[in-house]
Amino acid sequence: MSHPAYGELRPVTALASVLLAENPSPMTLEGTNTWVLRAPDVEECLVVDPGEEDEEHLRRVAAHGPVALVLLTHRHPDHAAGARRFAELTGAPVRALDPSLVLGSEALGDGDVVAGAGVELRVVGTPGHTSDSLSFLLDGPPAGPAVLTGDTILGRGTTVIAHPDGALGPYLDSLRLLSELPAGTTVLPGHGPELPDAPAAASAYLAHREQRLDQVRTALGKLGQGASARQVVEVVYTDVDRTLWPAAELSVQAQLDYLRTER
Repeated sequence: MSHPAYGELRPVTALASVLLAENPSPMTLEGTNTWVLRAPDVEECLVVDPGEEDEEHLRRVAAHGPVALVLLTHRHPDHAAGARRFAELTGAPVRALDPSLVLGSEALGDGDVVAGAGVELRVVGTPGHTSDSLSFLLDGPPAGPAVLTGDTILGRGTTVIAHPDGALGPYLDSLRLLSELPAGTTVLPGHGPELPDAPAAASAYLAHREQRLDQVRTALGKLGQGASARQVVEVVYTDVDRTLWPAAELSVQAQLDYLRTER
């Protein structure tokens, strides 16, 4: 079974399987990846990002329980809006960095260790896409290391810096942190297919961001330092489908804030 596979639990590693939500869009790619984590021969599971409040998808995920715990990578609705309903269906507590998303447990923090379903996750704060973005490091036999990245690294394309909640400086720091993971660490993203090497993916993202920053600097040289994000998008993002320009404006505004602070 290969990506994308709607409605079916697709094994990716010995500890992680994915159930793809049917919410494709230019922003969500083929849809939201809901991750189901458990060690071999363990009945219960951990669920990461149950997705939107889509009853059919939530029930499909719940059918692979019992669910011991729900974790959220960040607050965006395509990852977290269904968490409350999913908790009702499964009885599982919900943990996230944002206390407003927590149900029946406590908030997560950088460096926390979460154990259950025979697996252990280390929580890594990776702000940038949003201020509350987390990644989860999954390591242990019989699988090699993996990292669940939410929207910090996608399986295809690049992510949006969701200004004003997201910010470029923290995002670059998060990418540098992920680039230092062991070679061969599998990326289990919030959207798109899995990737074989987190450091390589993070390094490619860093290079892309530096390229975009150079393009924005050049555009400001032509347009003037007071140019709007929209004006910069019209110069820099000609290679991007216009339907994505509103999202690109958010990233450009984050870049403008970063450059203006830099000066």
